[in-house]
Amino acid sequence: MQNDGGISRSRFLTGAATVGAAVAAGALAGAGPAGAAGTARRGAPVPVPAGTGVRRGPAYRGVCYEVGDGEGPATAWHAARMRRDLRRIRHELHANSVSVYGTGVERLAATAAEAAERGLHVWLQPRLGDVPERDILDHLAETGRRAERLRRQGARVYLSVGCEFVLFVPGIVPGADAVERVENILKGNYDPQRMVRKTRRFIGLAAKTGRAVFRGPLTYGAAHDDDVDWSLFDLVSVNYYGYHGSADGYVKDLTPHTRWGKPVAITECGSCTYEGAPQDGGMGWYGSIDYTKDPPEITGGLKRSEGTQAAYLSDVFDVFESMNLHAALVYQFVSPELPHRPDSPRHDLDMASYGLTKAVRKRPDDPESPWHWEPKESFRALARRFERAERGPAAR
Repeated sequence: MQNDGGISRSRFLTGAATVGAAVAAGALAGAGPAGAAGTARRGAPVPVPAGTGVRRGPAYRGVCYEVGDGEGPATAWHAARMRRDLRRIRHELHANSVSVYGTGVERLAATAAEAAERGLHVWLQPRLGDVPERDILDHLAETGRRAERLRRQGARVYLSVGCEFVLFVPGIVPGADAVERVENILKGNYDPQRMVRKTRRFIGLAAKTGRAVFRGPLTYGAAHDDDVDWSLFDLVSVNYYGYHGSADGYVKDLTPHTRWGKPVAITECGSCTYEGAPQDGGMGWYGSIDYTKDPPEITGGLKRSEGTQAAYLSDVFDVFESMNLHAALVYQFVSPELPHRPDSPRHDLDMASYGLTKAVRKRPDDPESPWHWEPKESFRALARRFERAERGPAAR
């Protein structure tokens, strides 16, 4: 198996308000969407016309599913577990789409193929980070070739060339890994103009690499306020963790993404599992766990609340449906490295998880213990919503 080469996405999320503001503060803030209409490509998704009054909601509804080395054998990718998970994602969550992301071309391809076999639409996104640019692009190219093979076999598959490069590609901002980079951004230890310039350059390289090997719809997983030239892609894809007290606030946030005249997809959204987590958005994980303790402990007196997570997702999905967005996928399915401890709230690391399910270890204090997942309230709430959407407008 290929080494992940850096921190797992499960242990790191960027806050849109933090990184987006940093990008916006750089040059290009006033640049318009040159070539916004782009060129229609064969097989590219068609956007739902705005203002039609048709309320069918996202065409693709689902969840993000990570493949990778994990933090040890117990949390690493396993084919049998993956197959069980995808079966339940399709038939219990009632998802019709899944974002397969992570590292290791064989893992990515096997998971995507299994998802397609189960009738799921697939977003395939390699996320190799913290290694030289050439390695990241080579990993993308090989993943894209596998995606093209699946597409030619009849699978419904999109290729995403990566995720929030500003944090995962070395050299754009200072830092040895994603955590150090976000800390440097928070402290202002970076050059905003250089960051924007280098990010746009690498997005261009990734788009070119993806186009060379994949003939289906292409996109990129951007933070909400990233300045991306979407003329390079077939879809506008946004990782959205915003919080507002009303639907109008979300609509105001998301409407600018529609100006490109392309389908808009929410490729990540979600909340941690504690009271007040939606207000913390994509930074809910930050500082929530004290890893200097053994075992690690929850900090700040956080109070578990599955209901808070479920209510937030219900609210934002109401908005996604009202805007007729192309897709909405929740980050994420499960975080096995953040186990639930019902017997010890201080050690209930699942509070800092964005998962729709909670990992429960057979031996709570043993990181290598066998574990299983159980659905949270958010899983059940979305399952009901997805099932209604599957049955059609009459069921809503």
